[in-house]
Amino acid sequence: MKIFKSIALLAVLGLSACAGMPRQYSQAEDLAGIDAFNKRYLQAINDGDADTLIALTVEDHIMMMPNQPTVSGKAKLDAASRRMAQQFKIHETWHPIETVIDGRLAYQRGTFSTAVTPKAGGPARTTDGKFLRIYRRQNDGSWTMVIDSFSGDRPPDPR
Repeated sequence: MKIFKSIALLAVLGLSACAGMPRQYSQAEDLAGIDAFNKRYLQAINDGDADTLIALTVEDHIMMMPNQPTVSGKAKLDAASRRMAQQFKIHETWHPIETVIDGRLAYQRGTFSTAVTPKAGGPARTTDGKFLRIYRRQNDGSWTMVIDSFSGDRPPDPR
C-alpha cells in the first residue's frame, strides 16, 4: 500500500510540474499565428480601420519608417493610425520571404507594394520596398508585431 501511495504522489507531482510548463508550439502553428496576425493587420490598413489597428498595437510597439523619426509606444502609434485612416485610402500588399522563429520571438523579412491616395483628392503615390518585422508570442500563444521597419526601393518622389 505504501508503494501505491508513493507512485500516486509521484504521478500527481509530475502532472502538476507539467501544468506549470509553457505550452510548446509547432513551427506550423507559429507560422500560422504570425500569418493570421499579418492578415488582420493588413486588412485593417487596407480597410482604413484605425480601431482594429489600435487593438492590434501593443504598448511597446516601435515603427521605423524611411525619412521620419522612429515612432515608439502605443499612444503615438494609435494617433498615427487615426490620422492615416482619416487622410488616406491605402492599398498595400505584403510578400514575406523568410520567417524565423526562436522561442517567443520571431522575425520576418519580405517585400511590399503600397498605393496611397489622399482622401482630399490628388493622385495616388506608389511605393515598392522591403520590410523587417519582429514579432512576440503573447501568453495566450498568439503573435503580435513589436517592431515594424520598412523602406522603399527608390528615393521618395520629389513632389
